[in-house]
Amino acid sequence: MAKNPSEEERKIIREIKKKTEELNINNITRTKAYLDFYKEHPEIHWVFLAHMVSRNGGWSMTDLKAELLARLLSKREKSSYFSFLERGNWLIFQDAYPQLLLYEESLKRKEPLFRLLPHFNVSIFIETIWDYYWSFSNSSLLTFGLIINEQNYIENRVIKNQEYIKGVFSTLEFELQDLLSFNQILFPYNDYGVTKLAGQTVNQFESLHERIQLGKRLYTILFDIHVLKKVEEWAVAHPHTGSRKDYWPHIFNDVHEGMPGLKYQIKLSSCKLKSGARRIFSPTLENVWKNVKHQEAEKGEWFSNFKVLEYLREIEGPSLGNIEYDYCQTLEKLELAAFAKKIISILD
Repeated sequence: MAKNPSEEERKIIREIKKKTEELNINNITRTKAYLDFYKEHPEIHWVFLAHMVSRNGGWSMTDLKAELLARLLSKREKSSYFSFLERGNWLIFQDAYPQLLLYEESLKRKEPLFRLLPHFNVSIFIETIWDYYWSFSNSSLLTFGLIINEQNYIENRVIKNQEYIKGVFSTLEFELQDLLSFNQILFPYNDYGVTKLAGQTVNQFESLHERIQLGKRLYTILFDIHVLKKVEEWAVAHPHTGSRKDYWPHIFNDVHEGMPGLKYQIKLSSCKLKSGARRIFSPTLENVWKNVKHQEAEKGEWFSNFKVLEYLREIEGPSLGNIEYDYCQTLEKLELAAFAKKIISILD
């Protein structure tokens, strides 16, 4: 750690901590902050990937109170899932955003200030990556470094946290991931007036290795020359609300069009609403979840093994695949599960 930072450096540290805290209120504020930063600094590829993945995190949060999952999970399970998603979202932002702001400050002063990163309890691994980026401007390597850092950062704090192992990973619903809409990360974009979906299916979320590889695949997909501009345009044109209406308003609505508590009726056929069917309820985040006051992030350095450097290698770009088909299959399975549920509880 930089010993005895100057008064000016102490001021920079205080201001960055203050701004990070102000923007780390909920999934909506974090997601917007990532996009705002990317607009100013498109060379930092990771921040746009973080924006799009954070959107998906918000959709997963509201799914818990939406029409389909609300029928399949108990109130306690919903609360546990939300806590798990929110804590991970909050932790990554409070670790990564100070790095971004320090980079921005370095640009203003035309000198690297990454020696101050230890004052934000950031890993020595990512401090080294930022120093390398400052010298060589390798956006892909920085992105891979940030993916490695953030996934290792949440490994012990969230994924291996006994509270979440008991409340989330051990539940039947998480083991049967195909029942949940957590298993596709979606990147919507407009193509000749039609909203299409690029992305990847999530498997083995508990595996650190799989999450890092997933992050690298998602980056390759998002920054494909044929996809990036379209997803950027979509993201700027559609402010994040947490409702899946953001990308498919013809299927989802943030207002419940039916009577909550009635037996579920199948609405979709091949990802299209059946004739006369009402849209699926998908609420905005602010209408279903209150802001959370988080406990301070757990201290600790995750970097202890140089083997993680192997993850910095480029990967062969995956084909986009038909993520839309996979996602439609997930929706249909969820509909069938909701239809078959014998005990129908009114949305709480």
